[in-house]
Amino acid sequence: AIAGAAILYGIFHNGAYAGSALGANQAQSFIGGGDTPTTASYFVALASEIILTFIFVLAILGVTSKVENSHVAGIVIGLTLVLVHLLGIRLTGTSVNPARSIGPALLALANGHTEPIKEIWIFIVGPLAGAGLAGLLFNFFEGKKPAAAEAK
Repeated sequence: AIAGAAILYGIFHNGAYAGSALGANQAQSFIGGGDTPTTASYFVALASEIILTFIFVLAILGVTSKVENSHVAGIVIGLTLVLVHLLGIRLTGTSVNPARSIGPALLALANGHTEPIKEIWIFIVGPLAGAGLAGLLFNFFEGKKPAAAEAK
């Protein structure tokens, strides 16, 4: 992610995007109704990252849990990722992956943009919590199936 952000910076540092954060995630200020992010925008950003990561990871676990789904796994995962981005891009830029957020935040900091690194906790905690919840829920429902099969 750091190398990718550095490549984007190398390509765009002199053009129309010079001085921008180039893909760094951050809570959008319009959520709180002002020019700077507020507690409300941080809450919405964290909640959206948790929910969107939960959906994405649950789809991955569901489609890859059975060998017979292997022929559609790629399309299901890809379309779920598209859906997640369509829903979340205006709220946070959609991370659903801490590594995807750390690189651009570091490059933004190197270019004088401090907000993405201040908010990096949202894009670490949110995806980890969402993925953990998806794993727990998936295991809860998948764990009941073998027990029911053994009872027969």
